[in-house]
Amino acid sequence: MAVDDVDGTLAAMGPRLRAAREHRGATLAAVSCATGISASTLSRIETGRRKPTLEVLLQLSKEYGVGLDELAGIAPVAAPPRTTALPGFGDDKAVLPLTRYVGGLHAHKHVLPAPGDPPARPRQVSHDGYEWLCVLYGRLWLALGDHDLILRPGDTAEFDTRTPHGVANTSLDGPVEYLIMFGPQGERLRPRTHPTGARGRRQ
Repeated sequence: MAVDDVDGTLAAMGPRLRAAREHRGATLAAVSCATGISASTLSRIETGRRKPTLEVLLQLSKEYGVGLDELAGIAPVAAPPRTTALPGFGDDKAVLPLTRYVGGLHAHKHVLPAPGDPPARPRQVSHDGYEWLCVLYGRLWLALGDHDLILRPGDTAEFDTRTPHGVANTSLDGPVEYLIMFGPQGERLRPRTHPTGARGRRQ
């Protein structure tokens, strides 16, 4: 493998490491405590601002239960649906990764089961990146900064993830399902067409 290919592979591991961490429902702080790698170093690696060393990759590979070949994109990433308990939600959240490539936009399907009791305001987090969200089923509470939005099927939202944000299921009698497109380095969706008005429709 050429030097440029090695450098590119190392730089592109960030999104895969982030996906592996989120797949386990772990925070940067939790991984830092488990591995001894500082949270700031982990963050820089995930966002591509720092290349991981072999020692770091071996530690994270063991911590996440993911092979080095998968992190390098040499082998397909096994991504079955997995349910993990997330602090602040009070229930389980199922996350299904829909993309298996390195770099660029990543897509996930999320399912939040019915909470049983009216939920508290969602716990908010912030991090580098840009996110586009679309509700498929149920009602989703999006707490975005100081704003609170109730999104229903077909509703979408997009935001800079450096803005504090969090979600909760407000459907007490059923789950809420939604799609997320996430650009870890600020990548965004780029509409190339616009809805056609009534005059432009063919009869």
